[in-house]
Amino acid sequence: MSELVLSDEGRILAGILLLSLVTVETGGVYLVRLWQRGGVTEFQAGFARAGHAHAGVLLILGLLCQPLADAADLPVGWDWAARSGVPIAAILMPAGFFLSSMGRGRERPNRLVALVYAGGLVLALGLSVLGVGLLVA
Repeated sequence: MSELVLSDEGRILAGILLLSLVTVETGGVYLVRLWQRGGVTEFQAGFARAGHAHAGVLLILGLLCQPLADAADLPVGWDWAARSGVPIAAILMPAGFFLSSMGRGRERPNRLVALVYAGGLVLALGLSVLGVGLLVA
């Protein structure tokens, strides 16, 4: 059986991502409180669920990208894009869902929904760089 050895960059970022998953767990408590307390619109509850789900899934995907980025052996700038694109999206997209739905009785997102789109762009770029890097490695 081969041993998984991460680069220092991958190891540090993986540690940060694992610790960040604790905040997603806290977000689950927030969702339960929303349900118990009520007083939020259907739109707000939906955006809270979307933000929570995106955070968890993207952090796990970010963990998966670390050993793959090591295997791609990309030059420094490209390595950074491949390694951090998903984790940056894991911040931007949930922030967009949560922040754009804040405010009593809100039924539509505010301008901060642009963070969701920005996160999607960063996600696509990071995954594209990593995918191409793996194909040409």
